[in-house]
Amino acid sequence: MKKVLGMGNALVDVLASIDNDNILITLGLPKGSMQLIDEAKLEIISKEMDKLNPEIVSGGSAANTIVGLAQLGVDTGFIGKIGKDQFGNHFKRDMHKYNITSYLTEVDEPSGVASTFFIAKDGERTFGTYLGAAALLDAGSLNPEDFKGYEYFYIEGYLVQNYELIKRAIILAKEAGSEVILDMASYNIVEASRDFLLDIIPQYVDIVFANEDEAKALYNMEAEEAVSQLAEIVDIAIVKTGAKGSWIQQGNNKIFIPARKVNCADSTGAGDLYASGFIFGLINNFPLETCGEMGTLLASEVIQSVGAKIPDSKWDRLRDEITSY
Repeated sequence: MKKVLGMGNALVDVLASIDNDNILITLGLPKGSMQLIDEAKLEIISKEMDKLNPEIVSGGSAANTIVGLAQLGVDTGFIGKIGKDQFGNHFKRDMHKYNITSYLTEVDEPSGVASTFFIAKDGERTFGTYLGAAALLDAGSLNPEDFKGYEYFYIEGYLVQNYELIKRAIILAKEAGSEVILDMASYNIVEASRDFLLDIIPQYVDIVFANEDEAKALYNMEAEEAVSQLAEIVDIAIVKTGAKGSWIQQGNNKIFIPARKVNCADSTGAGDLYASGFIFGLINNFPLETCGEMGTLLASEVIQSVGAKIPDSKWDRLRDEITSY
C-alpha cells in the first residue's frame, strides 16, 4: 500500500466546552477562528480553561489526519517539533501508539498547546494556539532522507505562514516522487497568504482540501464555483460545506457528496478526518465519489465525540464499514 507523510504543528489540544461565546469575547478570540497567541495570552486563557475541567489530547491538524490513516492500516510518517516536556512526551507516545514513523525534533522550548473552546449547542470551535516548539519547525529542520519512500506528502495549512518552510518541504517531496496534498486549514490564514498560495498551488500542489470559508477567502466565490476554479490548477479539488456536504472535482468531473445527519458534539477534527477517509480511498484507487463517502463517514464519526480523534473503540466497526465499499 502507498505511504503517506504528514507535516504539521505538533500540538497538544486542551479542550473545554462552553455554553455561549461570552468567554470568547472576553478573551478576544473571534468565534470559529484560529488565533496564534503568545505565552502571556496562553497563561490568561489557561486560567479560564482550568475552571472548565478541560480534556487533554494530542492533536494538530496534520497529525489528526495521519492518525486517522494509521488507524486504517496505512503506513504513515509525521514531521514536527516538540519540547522536552510532558506535552511533548504525550505527543510522542501517541505517535508510537498508532505505529506512525515519527520524524520529531525535540528542542528546549515548551511544546505547542492549542486551547480549544467549543460551543456544545452548535459544535463550533475556536482555537487560541500557542505554537511554542512547533513554531521552530523551519526549512533548515528538514532532512531530504525523511521524504523518501512516501507516495503522498500532506501539509496542514496552519504552516502556510512560513513560506520558506512550505516551499522547501514541497520541493523535497516532489524530488522524492511524492504527490503534494495541501489542506487550507483556516480562512484567516488563507486571507493573509492568498498571493503566496496562488503562486505555489499551480506549481507544486496536486490535491487541495478547503472548506467553504477558506475557498471564499482564496477566490471570493461560493463553494461550487470555487471547487471548479481550484480544479483548473490542481488534479483534485475538494471544498467542504459543513453540514451540507462536500464538492469534489477532477478535470470536468464534479460531484457532490451529502453529509451524514448526526448529532454534532464538537466539530473539531471534522476536516482532518474527512481528509483521512478521502486519502485512504484515493490510495486504494476508489472512485472519487467513494473517496468522498469515506471522508464523510469519518468526519461524521469524529464530530459525535469531544476532541479531534475518533475514539479507539469505534475503529473496528469503521474499518469493517470502510472495507465493505
